[in-house]
Amino acid sequence: MRPLVPALLLLVLGCSKTDPAPPPAASAGSAQVPAASAQQAAAEAASAAPAPAPKPRNVLLVTIDSLRADMPWNGYSRNIAPNLAALADKCTTYDNAYSVSSYTAKSVAAFLSGQYPSTLYRSGVFFASYAKANQFMAETLHDSGIATLGWFGHMYFVHSKGLEQGFDEWRAAPGITFDSETDNNVTSEKMTTLGIELLGKPELKTKQFFAWAHYLDPHDQYNAHEEAPKWGNKARDRYDQEVFYTDLWVKKLLDFVDQQSFAKDTYLIISADHGEAFGEHGMYKHAFELWDVLTRVPLLVCGPGIKAQHISERRSHIDLVPTMLELLGQKADPKLLGKSLVPELTGQEPAKSREPIYLELTEDSHNPPRRALIRGDYKLIWSGPSDKFQLFNLKQDPGETKDLSKTEPDSLKEMVAAYHAFWDKLPMVEPYGNNKLHDGGTARGPTGP
Repeated sequence: MRPLVPALLLLVLGCSKTDPAPPPAASAGSAQVPAASAQQAAAEAASAAPAPAPKPRNVLLVTIDSLRADMPWNGYSRNIAPNLAALADKCTTYDNAYSVSSYTAKSVAAFLSGQYPSTLYRSGVFFASYAKANQFMAETLHDSGIATLGWFGHMYFVHSKGLEQGFDEWRAAPGITFDSETDNNVTSEKMTTLGIELLGKPELKTKQFFAWAHYLDPHDQYNAHEEAPKWGNKARDRYDQEVFYTDLWVKKLLDFVDQQSFAKDTYLIISADHGEAFGEHGMYKHAFELWDVLTRVPLLVCGPGIKAQHISERRSHIDLVPTMLELLGQKADPKLLGKSLVPELTGQEPAKSREPIYLELTEDSHNPPRRALIRGDYKLIWSGPSDKFQLFNLKQDPGETKDLSKTEPDSLKEMVAAYHAFWDKLPMVEPYGNNKLHDGGTARGPTGP
């Protein structure tokens, strides 16, 4: 297996597969022009000529289900993702990135739309559907003539969930089955094979595209794999084997991309829909709460002109759609609350703060309503319908084990004021479907404006 050095990463280091053509040689009978005059004439001609149109770029977004933030490039001692770790050294790597939510049906909707789930027309069931009245990024791209491809390793996405809006291709890994309680499938090899098929379509050699792949294997059940080191048989040990296995197959997909003519014009973004708990707060798996272990995720961005750097300031997935639109040469809807990360990706000094960071878990048949706000050292968590607030100091207590809501009333007051300043103005909509919600209400919201 050859080293993971995709062409898009070579561009990060200032390399290119194609050298500029040499200037034509003067004919034997042509007049000799002094070098200084020739240079001046060339400069004047260049300034008079119109600037060439920028070449269209592509975006490949790879998300890995349940991938925790504590990866090898972020302090974890086991080398469970050696290929992604190699990318982390060559790309912009965010050390404190947050998903918008802790559950796939809500977090994926957020990073495909650039909107908070509570503002989307959605059903009130656990495996939420999204109405056609919503505007997703892929619809905007499709209307601009950009090819849109999506493939995934879970059947949730197949059954008319509305997330497919705007995608030209929307494919599940073959041979998988649906289980509402867990994921019984091993799909990384199938995902890579399907990705190679879709990205290998001839039209993508000449047409701009956005492609999204959602790998599932780190999701429970946590399966052992012959290809992975045997770290043990506890849940976290087997999860680590799953990550190692997925990392191998993601590398094979990126190796294929590296061999394509569009590689030098393609941006790569790698992240996750949410994290995963292994006993923290007495929890296992994900959803139901907004603890950091469930909402902090890896985030790597690679490609033409992207700086190799680590950014420690907190960032949110709400910024992904504006970022991807700019990378694709498209304008973001000014109503979107996120802001493009492109300036800091390409070398500008990172903004010291994009806080507060807002997190939410909208209520459905199984999830209770939860919202959170992170600003500076503090994190505020709201639990409805009791309207209870918890306050944590993430600097002193990164595990969120000590609630300060009663011992630091001034800090609580400031954070609650910041909470209301955002959520009281957010144009939230109630879920639809007439089903019972977690805390006893009924989903009676609209399916559109």
